[in-house]
Amino acid sequence: MQVFTPEQSLPKIKQYCAYQERCHSEVRDKLYSFGLHKNEVEEIISTLITENYLNEERFAIHFAGGKFRMKQWGKIKIKQALKYKQVSEYCIRKALKEIDNNEYQKAFSKLAEQKLKTLKTEKNVFIKKRKLQDFLLQKGYETGMIRDAIKNMID
Repeated sequence: MQVFTPEQSLPKIKQYCAYQERCHSEVRDKLYSFGLHKNEVEEIISTLITENYLNEERFAIHFAGGKFRMKQWGKIKIKQALKYKQVSEYCIRKALKEIDNNEYQKAFSKLAEQKLKTLKTEKNVFIKKRKLQDFLLQKGYETGMIRDAIKNMID
């Protein structure tokens, strides 16, 4: 492990933050990996926030949008991932509001239809429903949406 002084760490961590949006916990962990102490880490983080290298709200919005668009994650899974990254409740709510409801519904329907196509050979309707439900739950979609989709698609 290479140890850096706070003066050496600041340009390195600025580059780290400029490369892509980061949450506070990622930056804090990175700074600790440089061998810095708590007060030095907090001072650098406040500098990064002041200079707009670090913005938790911006991170949450980018993260939620990216996971939804690229991986078709549902809001529940996105919320859990943001909580894991120690993002504030306020920023999580704000990020989830940024996801367009029509796009969300379209992505959900498309995923459900694609999964249903892979279950064509399944004869047992209960197993088919269960597999579709488990898949959509694993993707992080709401149970109410899943229940409605199963009712409309399989019954």
